[in-house]
Amino acid sequence: MKIYNSLSNQIEEFKPLREGKVSIYVCGPTVYNYVHVGNLRPVVVFDVFRRLLMHLGYDVTFISNFTDIDDKVIAQAQKEGLSEKEIAEKYIKAFEQNREDIHALKPTYQPRVTEVMDKIIDFIKTLLDKGYAYQTKSGDVYFRVHKIKDYGCLSNMKADDLMVGARVEENDEKENPYDFALWKMTDVGIKFDSPFGKGRPGWHSECVVMINSLIEGGRIDVHGGGSDLKFPHHENEIAQEEAYYGHKIATYWMHNGFINIDGVKMSKSLGNVILAKDYLEKLGGNVVRFMLLNTHYRLPVNFNEELVESSKASLERIESSYRKLCIEIERRGEFKEVSYDEDKLNKFVSSLEDDLNTANAISELYQEVKEINILLRNKNVNLDELNKNLSTLEKMLSLLGLEFERKILSKEDLELLQKYDEAKAKKDFATSDELRNILIEKKLL
Repeated sequence: MKIYNSLSNQIEEFKPLREGKVSIYVCGPTVYNYVHVGNLRPVVVFDVFRRLLMHLGYDVTFISNFTDIDDKVIAQAQKEGLSEKEIAEKYIKAFEQNREDIHALKPTYQPRVTEVMDKIIDFIKTLLDKGYAYQTKSGDVYFRVHKIKDYGCLSNMKADDLMVGARVEENDEKENPYDFALWKMTDVGIKFDSPFGKGRPGWHSECVVMINSLIEGGRIDVHGGGSDLKFPHHENEIAQEEAYYGHKIATYWMHNGFINIDGVKMSKSLGNVILAKDYLEKLGGNVVRFMLLNTHYRLPVNFNEELVESSKASLERIESSYRKLCIEIERRGEFKEVSYDEDKLNKFVSSLEDDLNTANAISELYQEVKEINILLRNKNVNLDELNKNLSTLEKMLSLLGLEFERKILSKEDLELLQKYDEAKAKKDFATSDELRNILIEKKLL
């Protein structure tokens, strides 16, 4: 399997640190509001990646966090008249519903910042003791960026190229304008006791500590997230881990592209943000997921009405073939758990193994649907062949996370189908046409 490593900017052969095991960390949401559809892209991308690894036989540890302490969480708590904990619980619950609605597997671990506060404080204290951090007169603690020789290795952004106030926080108390906060002193909102004073941690330390708390030695195989997190968040994670452990946290860094709305990048300032819950309610999990998978994960996805309609049409075609195949199997006998077609599935999986090329995998799915439609027209095909194609199709759908229910025929359904066949055999066209309309309405033809 090959994946594009953002750290080396090239396609690399995937080799996990531990034989047969893979550890993945994907940055989760800051839970201060309902997430937008852009937040669903890493959920879907890395869910498919996880499913692929599991299919290949790996024991996968999948971690995705919740940032439940942040300036935005505090501001929203004040706005809604709730505590920070109540705000976090409210929007974690909403996000979990989105994850379920889009058919993503539940992470192995879902750490929260508030659960590792003692570890964060110890982590910062160690960086201070090592000389990688310093405390200002006002009490804030900052990380010394200049101590990391290859700072900018992930984003290819050098300190000389950055502008104060643009990508970094300007502060007269900092030794260097590019230094970032590890601990913030505050009088507003929730705060925690520490040797540095009452305050709360900086965002960039939180993910590092959550990884370190769950993975021995703090080194994982894959760190994922949106491309907007590459700098400064992921860059600063690497810097801290190098200071603490002497490595870059992850062997492979994977970043998914943005979502555009009608060709324009989605942003609150432009007022074109689409909430995930609204889109999922309107279109359903399969359609939204399919829209996200139709484009290679590293490229931007352009959400527009054309993509919505084409995705709906494609899924209807897939579901129709799946439903008809299930009906034909029931009419002829019964569902049997048989192995899938190795050659067909290998082509499909090979597309996913090529830097998670879901667009090419979907092309293989279309080919399987086409062959099933041909097969259904062959009245001499045996039951085992039908079941084999069903197993193959279901495995492809499962790897993509697309969910369709098997059509189970009732006694009435079977009787209608039998009467329809008898009317056609007798050339009783009036009866067969009448029955055909009923069967089509019941989605049995």
